Amino acid sequence: MNESRRGFLRRTCCTAAALGVASSFSRLGLIQALAQGATDFKALVCIFLLGGNDSNNLIVPMDTRGYANYEAIRGSSSNGGLALGQPTLLPIALKNPQNGSTAFGLHSNLPEFQKLFQSGKLAFLANVGTLSQPVTRAQYLAKSQPLPENLFSHSDQQAQWQTSQVAGVSPTGWAGRVVDSLQPIFNVNAVFPPVTTVAGTAIFCTGEQTQPFAMIPGTTPGLFGFDGSAASAARLEALQQLLTLDTGISLIQSASSITSNALANSKALSAALASAGSLATQFPQSDLGAQLLQVAKILKVRGALGLNRQVFFCSLSGFDTHDDEIPRQQVLFSELSPALHAFYDATVELGLDQQVTTFTMSDFSRTFQPASGGGTDHAWGSVQMILGGAVHGGDLYGKLPTFALGGPDDAGDNGRWIPTTAIDQYGATLATWFGVSPANLSAIFPNLANFPTSNLGFLA
Repeated sequence: MNESRRGFLRRTCCTAAALGVASSFSRLGLIQALAQGATDFKALVCIFLLGGNDSNNLIVPMDTRGYANYEAIRGSSSNGGLALGQPTLLPIALKNPQNGSTAFGLHSNLPEFQKLFQSGKLAFLANVGTLSQPVTRAQYLAKSQPLPENLFSHSDQQAQWQTSQVAGVSPTGWAGRVVDSLQPIFNVNAVFPPVTTVAGTAIFCTGEQTQPFAMIPGTTPGLFGFDGSAASAARLEALQQLLTLDTGISLIQSASSITSNALANSKALSAALASAGSLATQFPQSDLGAQLLQVAKILKVRGALGLNRQVFFCSLSGFDTHDDEIPRQQVLFSELSPALHAFYDATVELGLDQQVTTFTMSDFSRTFQPASGGGTDHAWGSVQMILGGAVHGGDLYGKLPTFALGGPDDAGDNGRWIPTTAIDQYGATLATWFGVSPANLSAIFPNLANFPTSNLGFLA
């Protein structure tokens, strides 16, 4: 069976960790963080929807006028179009109107999302994307405002979502920078890195000092081939001695240090997991289900790892739906919805539902107008999801675009929505809840000062 590039990277990546103190952490921020108390626990869990999820079919207007416009542009699915049948949609009612209506529907393969939304645990954020400052259609067409580099490119937009840097190349991700700023306050007794990826390497996880621990879900971290015998113990001791040799070559010394840290971190996590016991919550047997089950197991042993702040990175690939979008998105949503619901149930089981916030990111949304082959092209602003007990759920934050081709929110004439909310605002809201002080937000999110608010209000 062919293996995806993402799966291959996840299974072959090396683990690494390095703990440190962020040089940009201000005195004011330090005082404010200490005032919050350094003994509480919080975790952020990112689910990256790789390829660009078509959020136009995630949440759909259900009022008569709104649905008629949606169906007219997307085309009836019975005739090869992309509009989902109105009777199949799962109804939700927003607290605040969007485009004059509170009546919307979710994709039929998201019943767990409907339940979580109605119980106030899930919120949506409308039309968020890569921006350095607000942009109107006229400014976009005239190129009179700075625009993100290489818009509509998968690799560039994935990097910009993860770094919040929309020009040039950033050596760090915004989650890594968040952890850098909080590490000396909340994780002073840590014996394990505060950032873990169960989905391969991701710039999102890397800070100036913080490096992630990467692992394959469902495996025991550590070296293979060491069975505890005297011979294998001797081999392990020899390896560890080799890693401490001063070769005088910086590249080798750096690699040895990374390997030594990885071995120590693997040992710490293996020991903690060995005595943790199992979870009662049943997870779906899917790739994302396995990732989130691993995250839940690590959350269970947070005390043994000495961590009060943790970040996790997961992913689900396949959202680059240039053709056959309807059947492909059905399969993807059928994996996403139950996996996230099981994970939320696991946080309830662990007594952490108020302390763990899960959120989605994706390259971009897709064009509102269908492309040939029953698919869509790359677009821009999208709808994202935030889940957890601390979420002010049951509503949609931000502002949905005007669903009109060539309309005021279209970058062209096929429904590439110009974002009205920036990644910096999205990330800053999450980071503030996580414990980052207002004084330190601008160092983490370089474009934040260009937008009217740094807190979008979807978290307590």
